[in-house]
Amino acid sequence: MSVILILIILGVLVTGGFLIGFIWAVRSGQYDDTDSPAVRMLFDDYKIEKKKRETN
Repeated sequence: MSVILILIILGVLVTGGFLIGFIWAVRSGQYDDTDSPAVRMLFDDYKIEKKKRETN
């Protein structure tokens, strides 16, 4: 019976740690922009091509 209580307490502590980490990540702004990282490589080529045209 004492092993079950230890596992429950340990599970609650681990869950609390992940919850605190998630709240910290949301407040620090890690999830603000979810669209542009997926297409960032497409925009980089455009910027390089645009710079080449401006210098010529």
